[in-house]
Amino acid sequence: MITTGCCGWSESHGKYFQDFGVIEVQETFYQPAKVGKYEKWRAEAPSGFEFAVKAWQLITHEPRSPTYRRLANPIAEEKAGCYGSFRPTEEVFAAWQVTTRTAEALQANIILFQCPASFAPTSENKKNLTGFFTNIQRDSHILIWEPRGDWQDNDVQAICRDLDLVHCVDPLKSRAVAGEIRYFRLHGLPGYNLSYKYSDEDLQLLLTTADLSTVYVMFNNFSMLDDALRFQRLI
Repeated sequence: MITTGCCGWSESHGKYFQDFGVIEVQETFYQPAKVGKYEKWRAEAPSGFEFAVKAWQLITHEPRSPTYRRLANPIAEEKAGCYGSFRPTEEVFAAWQVTTRTAEALQANIILFQCPASFAPTSENKKNLTGFFTNIQRDSHILIWEPRGDWQDNDVQAICRDLDLVHCVDPLKSRAVAGEIRYFRLHGLPGYNLSYKYSDEDLQLLLTTADLSTVYVMFNNFSMLDDALRFQRLI
């Protein structure tokens, strides 16, 4: 089964619920809102509609990231070393608690951890990854990891196997090497080019990458609504 959606609301909520079966919530990465907002979204959504939650950036990204500008409360300079890169700090684990409360409000099974390219495969980062995912209360959530640095397939495969993670890729650029489901995020071609509009040939090729029984295809480019609808018509 291929489930198609967008990374963020690309049309009104009511129309989106008619067109798609899943959405990846983006604001939870930048600045999660109060739980009541997400409970309202869940109540509005039809039965069977899925929400995927993007984990708060305080877990994955360091304060030097420009995305931190969207925080409601700026990080104090003396606390900068307590955030990001899955560090074993109270601040990072508190951000996980916020993320899980959001997921519970949306009744979301999927939580995505998107890492910046600066999160390289160093021994410290691997240690932090292991420490984080072995110490959190994950309940029944499916945890998706999207590495963007210079990670080798054998490292990704071993980490995902040991920590029970699903490897997230753009399948038109690289191959997923771990996970019992597929979770694809499409950011444009070549590289990271959000202005890219997928051609019919791209979408036909994308269809051939669905190599498991459960596949999520999430578009994350400026023309994501049109591209996602066109891809859905191919399925």
